[in-house]
Amino acid sequence: MHNRRRSVLLLTAAVLAAPLLTACSGSDSGDVKAAAQGFLDEWTGGHPQAAAEQTSDPSATQALLEQTAKELPDATLAAKPGEVTVHDSTATVAWTATWDLAAAPHWTYTATLDLRKADDGWQVVSVPTIVNPELDAGQHLQLTRTLPDRAAITDATGQPLFTPTEVVNVGVDPSKVSDLPALAAGLSAATGVDAQQITQDVQKAQPNQFVPVITLRRPDFEAIRAQVYDLPGAVFPTETRLLAPTSRFALALLGRVGSATAEVLHETEGEDGTPVYAAGDQLGLSGLQRAYQEQLTGTPGFTVSVVSTDAGTGDTGRQIASVDPTPGTPVQTPLVPAIQNAADAAAATQPLPTHVVVVRPGTGEILAVSSNQAADPGNALRGQFPPGSSMKTMTATALLSAGAVTPDTPVPCPGTTTVEGREFENEDQFDLGTVPLSEAFAQSCNTSFIQLGFSLPDDALNQAAASYGVGSDWKLPIGLFSGTVPADATGTTKAADQIGQGQVLMSPAQMALVAAGIASGTPAAPVEVVGADAAGPAATGPSQQVLDQLRPMMRQVVLTGTAKALAGRGGVYGKTGTAEFGDKTPPDAHGWFVGYQLGGPQGDIAFAVLVEGGQSSSVAVAVADAFLAGLG
Repeated sequence: MHNRRRSVLLLTAAVLAAPLLTACSGSDSGDVKAAAQGFLDEWTGGHPQAAAEQTSDPSATQALLEQTAKELPDATLAAKPGEVTVHDSTATVAWTATWDLAAAPHWTYTATLDLRKADDGWQVVSVPTIVNPELDAGQHLQLTRTLPDRAAITDATGQPLFTPTEVVNVGVDPSKVSDLPALAAGLSAATGVDAQQITQDVQKAQPNQFVPVITLRRPDFEAIRAQVYDLPGAVFPTETRLLAPTSRFALALLGRVGSATAEVLHETEGEDGTPVYAAGDQLGLSGLQRAYQEQLTGTPGFTVSVVSTDAGTGDTGRQIASVDPTPGTPVQTPLVPAIQNAADAAAATQPLPTHVVVVRPGTGEILAVSSNQAADPGNALRGQFPPGSSMKTMTATALLSAGAVTPDTPVPCPGTTTVEGREFENEDQFDLGTVPLSEAFAQSCNTSFIQLGFSLPDDALNQAAASYGVGSDWKLPIGLFSGTVPADATGTTKAADQIGQGQVLMSPAQMALVAAGIASGTPAAPVEVVGADAAGPAATGPSQQVLDQLRPMMRQVVLTGTAKALAGRGGVYGKTGTAEFGDKTPPDAHGWFVGYQLGGPQGDIAFAVLVEGGQSSSVAVAVADAFLAGLG
């Protein structure tokens, strides 16, 4: 919930609190004020009939008050009586009206109640000015509520990322349907929406109700127009929405804008539970658009006009009050469209769920967050996956930090190794014999790193990972899973952890941050919004000596090792990973490539590629190759 100071429009000076008595007795003044107070209490208490009974024309007054309630929907009135003036059998009572308008600022004005003395006491005279001094016979109020244009979410250069875009709402008018099964089948074939769901939605709808099926950008609709346009019952109203450049553009981070849901309206209520926005408002539904809702949306304004009740007059009304909407302020991201577009194009080359996250070394700025159509976009930032052999960047850090080995140290790389009765193997049980540590790293020799890592203290891998920020409690507008590496694993779990299996879990975003820390030597907290509070303290990073040894090992992976398909890409360093999961025999596996490029077309960048269920790291290397090629 958000605490908002609501604007108050004061049309005249406040009335005096103490009543002024003119040509009357004190008793008359008290009776007049009591009569006015009784009328106002019933009206503000939501009892228009009871209020009307205290006036000279109960029927007309009840109709007036009920009409006002319709004209100011869900508004509540607070009334404060002021100066009382009595002349024999007539009187006036000044009062201040404050309307708490629904999802709009307060509307405050001063008015006057006319009263007359009847046989049974004082009663309010039934005239339109009971409601507002500007209202006359044959007129009614017209409230128009407005939101300001939504403030922009921008890229790293300050250019807006969302622009007004035409969309086509593909849907059904039940009254025009001649063959529902055929219609549902046709729409399903063109849009991919389940035919049974379409059928059920149409059957539940009223005859003239619009039943939405899918909303498409104009080019996407034109691609299926021939399949759907002539289907009896299908209708295609258009509208303009605020959209990112493409439907998948940094979706996990930026989110979407759309018609406000009940959940979003509830979370934006004021502390007293009053609504700030209304159904039909275009609000942020996810991502930064939702996290920065108030800043981007601004606050509503309104106008109130008096308009003739005769629709045939063409009266456009006379404005009697207004409060301008308050514009929001932009939110700047570090996203670079050229990098995002390259990541999107690369991820789209894969039919399997694929993610590419790109980070600026040294700053932690997130430059791109990409997930293809098959993927859950949230997994790019918050997914929890075993990293497989990409974890060897951190295992090597632990080994080099311990000083037990150097890149040139000869190490055995047998096809299999056994820990406490469990056999671990290299891919296809390849056996390199004894090779330098750098070669075991480049060829991703599981057995070498299990044997070496198993000899380290139980918390060594955890500490090495933490030096890159793994396990940090990042405070971000959009959550990022920082990974988990047990500090107390033993036995076969400890062995499996060394090669990114066991109990180790990472997100693509965190693996990109690890690569960025290796590239720069100064790990940084992730940055989603420029100028926002730091997500947390930056990790310390390993020693310069360790980095000087690790970086050439990662270069060798690209030049001669498991990522040699990237050998033609200048300045690229990395580590592949194949991470088994599930209970199949043989098990399924995710494909990873984690790396960085120095001095590339977009400057120094670090990135992580994950292909869910890719079975091999080679698919992730291919996506990385497409991504780097797309950078220019």
